[in-house]
Amino acid sequence: MTTTTRVAWIGLGKLGLPMAARIVGAGHSVQGYDLSAQRMALAEGVGIRVHADLASAIEGCTLVFVSIPDDKALLGLALNSGDLIEKMAPGSVMIETSTVSIEASARVAAAAGEKGIAYLRSPVSGNPVAAESGTLSAMVSGPREALDQAIPVMKSFTKAQYWLGEDEQARFAKLAINLMIAVSAGMMGEALAMARKGNIGWDAMLELMADSAVGSPMVKYKALPLKERDFTSTFSAVQMAKDLDLILGCAHGAGVPVPLAAQMREAYASLIGTGYGEDDYIATVHHTERLSGLSALQSAPRG
Repeated sequence: MTTTTRVAWIGLGKLGLPMAARIVGAGHSVQGYDLSAQRMALAEGVGIRVHADLASAIEGCTLVFVSIPDDKALLGLALNSGDLIEKMAPGSVMIETSTVSIEASARVAAAAGEKGIAYLRSPVSGNPVAAESGTLSAMVSGPREALDQAIPVMKSFTKAQYWLGEDEQARFAKLAINLMIAVSAGMMGEALAMARKGNIGWDAMLELMADSAVGSPMVKYKALPLKERDFTSTFSAVQMAKDLDLILGCAHGAGVPVPLAAQMREAYASLIGTGYGEDDYIATVHHTERLSGLSALQSAPRG
């Protein structure tokens, strides 16, 4: 595919880099920037034109994608030392793909509006594996015409783009989905502890869970590494704790009681405090096993 579309991608982390690489693979020209020299080198290796400063990275690009870790990074990039909004050309589109708070997003939206920049909140559902395969789902809110402009590029790294409204709807949706994921991880940990207490084989219970009425795509996906007791992080316990803080703030601000979110936040605090913070968020298994008096197995029990 040949195209003259030039895209900027700011933030080349675990999700940002594979998403940007998919855009390159679709035939678009991608200009990239990250604070990490290592990530910049990796980006250059997949055909991204890296730039040493933010201004040159976005030069000539009407679509500017952003993928950063948290509120502090977003506000620093967009409004403070990075001054991205001020550097962007009026009439361009900023597509922000991270999981951040409603409040931080609204501040960026206000600044973008004053500069004449269309701001799309576009957090994604999925992990680095889904980013590499182009099967992420995007929850989008902001000007619909801006989404129409961005969709040809977004299709290279997403399987679906759900437009939810003009304002912060995508932020609410992303936090709601992550609440369901956190609670599902807690549910799996408790169910597996019960199964161990009942002398059910580890593999047998995981297969049953995946094939049961609650065998969601997430349960099926996590059953595979759990069979090997592999807690290598695709999204860490620390990251989930951060998202649960955002969920609690969002829900409380909207007057929604979320006792399950509060319970899971405490569970992740315990995981972090006992040394599992960098493990995958499904390490809730460790938490429930410890509370149940079960040994911390190093490999999967068979039978």
